[in-house]
Amino acid sequence: MGFSLCLLGVQQSSKAQPQNNVTVIPIEETVEKGLSQFIQRSIQQAEEAQSSHIIFNINTPGGAVDAAMEIADAMNSTEISTVAFINRRALSAGAYLALNADEIYMVPGAKMGTAAVVDLEGNAADQKANSLWLAEMKDSAERHGRDPQYALAMADPNIDLPELGAGEGSLLTLTSDQALEIGYAEGEASTLEELLSQLNLADAEINSMEVSFAEQIARFITHPVVVPILLSIGSIGLVVELYSPGFGVAGFMGAASLFLFFYGHLVAGLAGMESLILFGIGILLIIGEFFIAGGILGAFGFAAVIASLFFASGNILHMGISLLIAAAVAAAASILLVKVFGKRMKFFKRIVLRDRTDTKSGYISSKTRSELMGKSGVALTTLRPSGTALIDDERLDVVTEGGYILKGQELKIVKVEGSRIIVREIIQQT
Repeated sequence: MGFSLCLLGVQQSSKAQPQNNVTVIPIEETVEKGLSQFIQRSIQQAEEAQSSHIIFNINTPGGAVDAAMEIADAMNSTEISTVAFINRRALSAGAYLALNADEIYMVPGAKMGTAAVVDLEGNAADQKANSLWLAEMKDSAERHGRDPQYALAMADPNIDLPELGAGEGSLLTLTSDQALEIGYAEGEASTLEELLSQLNLADAEINSMEVSFAEQIARFITHPVVVPILLSIGSIGLVVELYSPGFGVAGFMGAASLFLFFYGHLVAGLAGMESLILFGIGILLIIGEFFIAGGILGAFGFAAVIASLFFASGNILHMGISLLIAAAVAAAASILLVKVFGKRMKFFKRIVLRDRTDTKSGYISSKTRSELMGKSGVALTTLRPSGTALIDDERLDVVTEGGYILKGQELKIVKVEGSRIIVREIIQQT
């Protein structure tokens, strides 16, 4: 018994509280890789400042599962006491993050739950991904002394908890009152100041973390909706630039979009220099294709560019979907611009060749000898079935209707098809 009490005391003191200062970290909007990088940086600064508590100010509808897991790992790895302050909503991945805090407080009327895994189209995830997520939800609850059945009910519609408004086929979403009732929240607080008072930290120094400008850009650029848009703009810009002389607005837009893509993923910690180097090699190989024919350099260059995008993404599935969307949008936009607006916009006159080599413009593909129709002459060579004939003192290449005409025989032109002159032998009658 004495050993157990001693061990309990070690566990309780494992969260160091050396200084009377508190770090407040916001978790707002969509949970994605850019947010994960910000949270990890903020936790590191809180540790350097020897904060006694980290308060995660949560108001999010959820987001990417992989980013949420990274944030949860960072929350669980720190020795500082963590508090989730649900300031309105902690849904989906937000509920998962709240469960990974040592304590949970909610503003009156706040909600937490609805944490099923879905794909980019809103459909339920496959069995493998769903099984992993359920295990994560259960482990997060148990790790912090909470009944796991409620965490599982947030992610599994087959768990029936009608007393909490989660009947079979629906996901559990807890109000602040319900969370207090089942022990999923330690208390309610209307403001951050009230929360600090309840934690006996009213006199503590507050370190409020803010997303830097670079991190704001990274969060925006790494958003699952923004990535295919950037890739689409980049594709359209570069395709248009290939058909126009010099380097203009389209090329600048394409290059800028790809630069923003890599910059955002570098800041978010997703991409490394190897992805940039691979991308540069791919571009050089594609350029080399213009000087060395064969298609091999272009194929390797294209493959290198695609591979660099996958290396920078951090999520192969999302990047694959983004590339498919970008390819479809680029193809549709190219057809629309050239076919519909090409005749009306002066810009496209530089890209599309619209000159026609027709007869009205003075272009003639071959000379038509229709004036020879019905004229007679003599075969200068045996026609088998083609040969040479003399007609009106002019040597002409002619062809028979299929038979043979001997040299010296009289013949008559019966048909003219462009430059093709068809003749027939004149049968002498006695």
